[in-house]
Order: sequence, then C-alpha cells, then structure tokens
Amino acid sequence: MNLRIPGPTPVPAEVAQAGAAEMINHRGPEFAALIASTTDRVKRVFQTENDLLTITASGTGGMEAAVSCHVNPGEKVLIATVGVFGKRFVDITRAYGGDPIELPFEFGTSADPNKIDQALDENPDIRTLMVTHNETSTGVTNKQLPQIAEVARKHDCLIIVDAISSLSSIPIPVDEWGLDVVVSGSQKGWMTGPGLCFVSCSARSWEKQAHTTTPRFYLDLQKHKDYLKNGQTPATPAVNIFFQLHKSLDLMFEEGMDAIYERHRTLAQMTRDGARSLGLDLFAEEGSESDTVTSIRIPDGIDGIELVKVAREEFDTVFAGGQGPLRGQILRFGHLGYVTEEHVRDGLHALEGALERVGHAIPNRA
Repeated sequence: MNLRIPGPTPVPAEVAQAGAAEMINHRGPEFAALIASTTDRVKRVFQTENDLLTITASGTGGMEAAVSCHVNPGEKVLIATVGVFGKRFVDITRAYGGDPIELPFEFGTSADPNKIDQALDENPDIRTLMVTHNETSTGVTNKQLPQIAEVARKHDCLIIVDAISSLSSIPIPVDEWGLDVVVSGSQKGWMTGPGLCFVSCSARSWEKQAHTTTPRFYLDLQKHKDYLKNGQTPATPAVNIFFQLHKSLDLMFEEGMDAIYERHRTLAQMTRDGARSLGLDLFAEEGSESDTVTSIRIPDGIDGIELVKVAREEFDTVFAGGQGPLRGQILRFGHLGYVTEEHVRDGLHALEGALERVGHAIPNRA
C-alpha cells in the first residue's frame, strides 16, 4: 500500500523493528538514557536551546498542553486560522474557558502579518497569539511565520505555533525566529509511529505558565519538565515509540537535516508538476504551497470521494480527501517523512489511473 496521506506517515522497516525491542523499566536508568538522547537530538531539529518536552499524546495533545498551560479562563487570545487545524486551536481555547478571537483567512491562502498586526492593535489587551505553521487541511504553509513572530514581539505577545506537520521536514529555526511555544508530532515527518508529541518552551513561556491558573493534570508542561530532570515522564510513556524515535533520529542525522529539507522541496515540486500535467489545479495559492502535502482541486463533474476510493481499492494508493467544508472538493497528496521519488511517482501514476476510471480526461492523451 502506497500511503500518501499527510499523517500518519510510512515508517521505515528498521524504525518499525526498533519498536519491537524488549520492554524496559520506564523508571529505570535505561529509559533515562533514552529520553536524554532523544530530547537532545529533537532539540537539534527544533534548532533551539529552549526546554523540549516529549509527551505521550497525539499532536492535538501538544496543542491542548500549549493552551491549558498558557491561557487563563476568560483570557482573550488571537488565533490566526488558515484551515481546519487552526480552528482546532479555537475549539481547544474555548473548551478551557479562554476567549478566542479568531482571525480567519480564506482556505487556500496564508496568514497576512499586516492583518495580524492590525488585529492586535484593535485588541491591545491580548497577550497570546496562536498560529499554524503548516496547515495539512489546505496544503498551505505560513511562510511569513518569522514576520508574524516579529508582530507578536512588537505587541508583547507570546506566540504559540502548531508545527506538527512541518517541523523535521521544513526548516523552523525556533530560537532564531523567537518562537515561544512550538508543537510537533512523531507521526509526521519524524518517520515514527503515532504516539509522541514534542513541545518546546521559551523562558517567556515558563513565565506565563507560572501565572496561568487553568486546571490541568496530564498535560501540565511544568510537571513534565520536573520529571525530565530525573530522566522520567509523569505517567507511563509509549516506550516502544521512544525506541522508534531513537532509530528514526539516527536515520535523519545520517541523511542530514539540510538534505532532508531539500528532498522535501524537490518531491513537493515533483508532486505539483505531476498534478498539473494531469490537467489538475492546485488549491493552495501560489507561493504558499506546502512542501509536506499538496492540495489538489477535484475537477468539475468528478466525485472527489469516489476518486479517493478508486485510488485505494484499484490502485493500492491511499490519498486523503478534503476536511470540513472542503470534503469532496480537494484531494491531499502527502509527501513527508519517509518518502522517495519512487513513492511520489507511483502516487502520481495511481492518481492518473483513478482519474481515468472516474471519467477525467487526461490532457494530450489520444
């Protein structure tokens, strides 16, 4: 099966095998050495000297930790949304009693730092900004994240970033850009099974957490920081996924992070060019296209849900359909993590075959 969705992503055989290692005591010296090693190397990928915490949870768990540890009940928060997962920040903030002020941008477009600046001018009491770096629901990357971070600093705002589907595949120098809280997830570009999320916290983050009274328990970042000092986690961790992560990090550093970023850029362009050659239009605006997932418009007269079904059942390839208001309107072609030219080429061939099956005329085809 060619899994071409934006997560969970394929896991290399040696990484999957690493997860089958003999179980160890999560309160013993073996796990302490393991979490120390993975923490140090994940920080290198984050390009940060900030604290880095690994929580046994999905990426959403990391987002929820970021909200619950930094937003007080009734506190206004500005959330710039460019898709479904940005709106998840809105829902989580509301669930914890915060007052989310959503600044929505049209799906398929990226966030405008000038409009964020204006919104903060109009809401001078806001001290927290949330934004998604890479929105898998639309195939958009907020490439002006450094400028957005500058706007946040101008307004003395903490900036919280969902980098779940970008960090480790797209460069995000956390310290250079001044990002306070950044979340990523093991099931994306890290070439590891689902189950771990990573959260980096700046000094400003810890200061804000010290004055946040929102109830929290499992996702208490301060608790995770305190346990990490002893090589542990507050609750039982997904030890087998830590084994996988340790091996995947070996592979990542063997390839080299710059090479990984270039590979993703190359394969993303290959996917976009291939889609256009099939007579398809891209959904993300030019210049905002993601290097981890390509969103493709479903041609008029074609059933997008049926197209994904045909690709899976007849061509052994799994694409993601649209989410929310984009259901049936776009197809999402994932190309992140453990992905090669052959994977992309096979995916494009499957897409071509499925299109023909559902009645789409391929250009220049006799």
